[in-house]
Amino acid sequence: MIYKATHNIFMYGFFKLYCIWKIRHNFHEVYIKGDFRDKNLPVLLVSNHISWWDGFWAMYLNLKFLKRRFYFMMLENQLRNFMFFNKTGGYSIKKGSKSIIETLNYTIRLLSDNKNMVLLFPQGRIQSIYNSTFRFEKGLEYLLNKITRKVHLIFLVCLIDYFSHSRPCLFLYFKEYLENDCSSPNIEKEYNMFYAQCIAENSAITTL
Repeated sequence: MIYKATHNIFMYGFFKLYCIWKIRHNFHEVYIKGDFRDKNLPVLLVSNHISWWDGFWAMYLNLKFLKRRFYFMMLENQLRNFMFFNKTGGYSIKKGSKSIIETLNYTIRLLSDNKNMVLLFPQGRIQSIYNSTFRFEKGLEYLLNKITRKVHLIFLVCLIDYFSHSRPCLFLYFKEYLENDCSSPNIEKEYNMFYAQCIAENSAITTL
């Protein structure tokens, strides 16, 4: 049995406003680079997982560009401790449990609605921002094999740098995966290449 997401009209509305306020309050500037041509399809957002902030950053991108109803997985024990998130699009996954298949099938159902977006961290755990190679777990492959309709598959890379500021600058790089090969190894390879490009672009910045 999993905790399925709800979108309480008041809590979800508050969460969106809180997300914008919290990012503006804690970051010197937010830079977003990418291109999105909306074809009225559901969105599967594949992102690196570097911190507690990741969901807020993905929501910020969604509010600015993707404009979908926001859903995201959370570990079951964490969701139980913060059930507020269940009313803002969070649903549970329990590693090592048979309920993982239920969670993935629920994700597939969410991606049958053009108005929805699902945030996925395919590496399955938080990793250092300095990690340069990602190994995706089997969940993404299961989803891609089972999804029977077209979706926007979008890569997101989140990076931070301080430069000369007391608060960090936030960089959100995103691109849509448009190749025909939707095998998990190829998507993993393409994501790693995109991540390397984003790191190189950030490294070339001298000041802001």
